[in-house]
Amino acid sequence: MYRFIGAFIGFFVLGRNLFGAIIGFVVGSLVDSFVSQGKGTGRKEDVFEYYRQQASRSHEDFATMITALSAAMMKADGRPLKVELEYIKGFFSRQFGPQFLNSHLKTLKHFLDSPDIPLERICADINLRTQVEVRIQLLHYLFGIANADGNVAEQEMQLLRRIATMLEIPVADFESIKSMFYRDVNADYHVLGIEPGATEEEIKKAYRQMAIRYHPDKVIHMGEEYQKGAKEKFQKVQEAYENIKKARGIS
Repeated sequence: MYRFIGAFIGFFVLGRNLFGAIIGFVVGSLVDSFVSQGKGTGRKEDVFEYYRQQASRSHEDFATMITALSAAMMKADGRPLKVELEYIKGFFSRQFGPQFLNSHLKTLKHFLDSPDIPLERICADINLRTQVEVRIQLLHYLFGIANADGNVAEQEMQLLRRIATMLEIPVADFESIKSMFYRDVNADYHVLGIEPGATEEEIKKAYRQMAIRYHPDKVIHMGEEYQKGAKEKFQKVQEAYENIKKARGIS
């Protein structure tokens, strides 16, 4: 827009000649470029400001964290799926109650419609507000979204790793949760954070550590649905331990 305004002004200010119009057009083009860049930055800033406003509302901080990360997860492979949305809706309904579902879905849509979600700043904010046990539970939930269609795409796995890093989740915890969704011959060992060559004592020690780390009481303050997810994670640890004991004849 400004390039044409500049050309018009340059034409008349410099004596109604073509040279003035050209100068005005060039100056206006530079202004257009600057404004365009500013809008791009503004959009990202606006998204984070929206996040901060939503998260500052009473009892909405956890909900806003979840919706922002959920939207990023849905957009990871470039095609948000209905089955992913249904997974999220089910979680919202159980966690916050049906009376809150519509407002949370509006927030989710806002993040989905945003061209760029500032994950670095959002994750930094989450780190300030939560303990690592809560962030591990968030990661478990995000794996559930990615796996809602029965398959975690490579783009989704890359984003999960990136989010885990930004949330300062230890690599061992990431690999443990990943193994709860990816089953292979060594999955039970990886759930416990050990390798197949571990000794019997190392296996028992790893189980005790994971049982303490993933105990549902760690997120007891976060509500029923988080408790459900924590119990599922805790059960996976117990199942992995029992499978290893049976396979190796450990009493």
